Amino acid sequence: MNGKLFVKGITRFAAGLVLVGLLLFLPAGTFRYPQGWLLMGILFIPMFAAGLIMMKVNPGLLEKRLNVKEKESEQKEVIVLSGIMFLAAFILAGLSFRFGWLMLPLPASISAATVFLAAYALYAEVLRENTYLSRTIEVQEDQKVIDTGLYGVVRHPMYLATVLLFLAMPLVLGSVISFVIMLAYIPIIAKRIRNEEEVLKNGLAGYEEYMQKVKWRMIPYIW
Repeated sequence: MNGKLFVKGITRFAAGLVLVGLLLFLPAGTFRYPQGWLLMGILFIPMFAAGLIMMKVNPGLLEKRLNVKEKESEQKEVIVLSGIMFLAAFILAGLSFRFGWLMLPLPASISAATVFLAAYALYAEVLRENTYLSRTIEVQEDQKVIDTGLYGVVRHPMYLATVLLFLAMPLVLGSVISFVIMLAYIPIIAKRIRNEEEVLKNGLAGYEEYMQKVKWRMIPYIW
C-alpha cells in the first residue's frame, strides 16, 4: 500500500466529512437533523469504501481523483462557482430545517436517497470503464479514447452521474430551497463539458472522430 497516498486520501476524506458536517449542523442549530445524518451516511460510507477499493485495485486512479489543481482558467471558474453553490445549498438546508422553510417529509428524503445511491452506482461503473478519469481537465500520457459501455451511449456518463447525485442531495436533506440552488449545477457542468471537449478534441487523438460517432453529451436524443 502507498502510505503517502493513503494519508492524502484519508486526510481529504476527514476534511470533507468535517466540513459537510459543519455546513449542515451548525445552521440547523442541532445534531437532531435526521436528513442531515441520512446524507452523511449515504455520501461518506460509499466514498470511504470506494477509496479503499481504488487504493488496492487502482491506486493510480485514486491519485488522479485526489488531484484538484486545474490548469485550465475556465475550469478554475467552474470550481469557484460550484463551491459557492455547494456552500449556499448546504447552509440553507440546515437553516431550512431549523426554521421549517419548505421542508419535504422524511419519506421523500428516503426516496431521494435511493436515487442518490443509484447514481453512486452509475458513477462507480464509469470509474470502472474509464481509468483515465481525472478531476482536472487534461490529456494524460498514453491516454486513449474510451468508446465502449456507457461511453458508447453518451460522451460524458460521469457528469450525468454527478448531476443526479447533486440534484438528489438537497432532496435527501429535505430542502426545496437548496434544490433550487443546486439547479445552477446544470449550466455550470455544461460550461465545463464544452471546455473539456475543446481540450480533448485538440489534444487527444481520435476524440474528434469519437464526437462524431457518439453525438449525445449526457442525455440521448436531448443533449
